[in-house]
Amino acid sequence: MLVSLTIVRYRKAFIPFALLAMAVHRIPLSLTKGCTFWKLMGCGKNGTFDINPDWQQWGLLAVWASKGSFERFIANSSISSWWQTFTKEQYTILCEPLSSHGKWDGKEPFGNVKVKEYQGPVAVLTRASIRLKRLKNFWQNVDKAAANMTSTPGYLLSFGIGEAPLHLQATFSVWENVEAVKNYAYASNDHREVIKKTREENWYSEELFARFKPLATFGTINGIDPLAGKI
Repeated sequence: MLVSLTIVRYRKAFIPFALLAMAVHRIPLSLTKGCTFWKLMGCGKNGTFDINPDWQQWGLLAVWASKGSFERFIANSSISSWWQTFTKEQYTILCEPLSSHGKWDGKEPFGNVKVKEYQGPVAVLTRASIRLKRLKNFWQNVDKAAANMTSTPGYLLSFGIGEAPLHLQATFSVWENVEAVKNYAYASNDHREVIKKTREENWYSEELFARFKPLATFGTINGIDPLAGKI
C-alpha cells in the first residue's frame, strides 16, 4: 500500500478551475485502477485547521495498491494533465502506513497496520467530522493549539486540508521522529486541553488518526521542497 498527498497551487487567474476540479475530478478518480481511496480537498492558509481557505492551494490524498498504480496515474491521467496546465506548483509526499485508528466516511482507508518498532521521520494525519452543534466550540479552541505546532521542536511541515469548509477538517504534518509528535500532543497545555474537550464535549461524529513513514517527495511548494534532505 502506498499513500500520496499532492498539494497543488493554482495561478490566481485559474482559481475558478480549482473550484471546478473539485467536481469534475471525481469521475476520473473513481475510474482509476489501483486507487482504493481518495479525497479531493481544499487547504487552509496556516498549515493547520484554518477557517480561512487558501483559494490557490488544493490537495489530493489517495491510497494506491502499488507504486506502479501511482506512477501510471501521474504519467497518464487527465488530472495530472490538468495540474500541468492550470497550476504553478505541485508537491507530492509518498508514504507508507505505520498505524491507523478510526474511520473516514465509514472506511478504514489505511488498513489495520500496527508497526510498533520504527525510528525516523514520521507523518501524522488527524481528520475529523465536526458535529454542527459543536462547530463554535471547535473553532474557539483550536487556534492556540494549532499555533503552537509550528514552534514545537522536531516539527518539519504541515498542511491544513479539508473536504468541506468548517466541519470536515484534517491536518497532515511531518516530524523528525515519534518523540516530537508525542511532545506536541502531550507536553503542550493548549493541545492537551483541546484533546480533553473533544472527549468531554463530544465534538466529533467521526475521527481518524494515522501515522506514516515518509518515503519520498517531489516537486515544490512555495518555491521549495521543505522536506529535502530530511526524510
